Amino acid sequence: MFASFLCLCKAVGVCDGVGGGQHGRMGVVLVAKDGRVGRVSCNFLLIKLVYDFSVLNVYEISFEQLHSQALLNYPPKMKFVALLIPFAILLSMVKGQLVPAMFIFGDSIVDVGNNNDLVTLVKANFPPYGRDFAHHEPTGRFCNGKLAIDIIAEGLGFTDHQPAYMSDKANGEMLLIGVNFASAASGYYNATAILYNTFSLSQQLENYKDYKNKLTAITGKSNTSSIISNGIHLISSGSSDFLQNYYINPLLFTSYTPNMFSDILIESYDNFIQNLYELGARRIGVTTLPPLGCLPAAITAFGHGSNQCVARLNNNAISFNNKLNHRSQRLKRRFSKLKLVVLDIYSPLYTIITKPDENGFAEVRRACCGTGLLETSILCNQHSIGTCSNASQYVFWDSFHPTEAANKILATNLSNSGSSLIQP
Repeated sequence: MFASFLCLCKAVGVCDGVGGGQHGRMGVVLVAKDGRVGRVSCNFLLIKLVYDFSVLNVYEISFEQLHSQALLNYPPKMKFVALLIPFAILLSMVKGQLVPAMFIFGDSIVDVGNNNDLVTLVKANFPPYGRDFAHHEPTGRFCNGKLAIDIIAEGLGFTDHQPAYMSDKANGEMLLIGVNFASAASGYYNATAILYNTFSLSQQLENYKDYKNKLTAITGKSNTSSIISNGIHLISSGSSDFLQNYYINPLLFTSYTPNMFSDILIESYDNFIQNLYELGARRIGVTTLPPLGCLPAAITAFGHGSNQCVARLNNNAISFNNKLNHRSQRLKRRFSKLKLVVLDIYSPLYTIITKPDENGFAEVRRACCGTGLLETSILCNQHSIGTCSNASQYVFWDSFHPTEAANKILATNLSNSGSSLIQP
């Protein structure tokens, strides 16, 4: 972003001595409603000054004021540069963010509380969930602390986490940084969410459309388009389709082979990406399936008494991931303006599970909550006997979901593999 910003300034001839001893002429003018003016140097070393320009309320920037009496004495080229910088990019620069917003879709791996008020068994808004989160309070996250998505957001410069769209926090200025639409026990297969009375991906997409209307009412159509196109859209889905539906549903596993079922999921994924693109999304990251056969609950349910990963389930996940990669490449060829990155979560999680000592973990087979063999959601509660005292030694918090300690490692890997999403 900084590089493109400098190139833009240089292209219209407003920078002198960039990278040299001179500070150069100013390149961008920020105007507050009360007439106060803040200027950002084209010099790379001075751009960061805007982050600390405390006299400016970034939510009151008005590009129209570039033509006001207060700026008549500024060179026309400077005004031209300011008009060329999209609002979303400018706003994120002022706030120190690498992108203007994040939008999250999917299942319990990224759900931050959208299920809290639903009549469903799949929720996590009670202790001991959240015991290591801010204020030691449960939020609806299926974890003892932060999710990988929380850590990724912080790494991108966000000082607030994207709120659950169904929460009271998702209003006003908070909408400017994006929102989280994810719902535990949802998947690419809409019937999975129907089975558990949660928000399907189709409903999450409808909520996204509703969000866009709210954002437009706040910032206007042009600014909304800029926030959407420059924001990162992240999707984590598919695990619930297999573990909480296909493998335990005779109507599915007697009708479809795992290969056939994964084909159905891939078609749904394809349609979802196309719909997001039509709604203005241009930067999209999608996670692969994790090693399903290594989750504590999967080993308990399908391991036939073994304490080892279930190879059959892992092979199904690998097959799905290969199809996901192939289809994603096809989508990128079809939509030339689409930045679509497949984020591998299988490999880093499998490495943690198979080499726990090298990653600082003492327990892999059992999760921290309760017996660690099957508990999740309402079965993982404050009365669960055997819950560990130090979750950082465990890879899994409950029998399906990683601890914050594991999420930190996963977030680093996901951020590295998705770095192209934040490039101009």
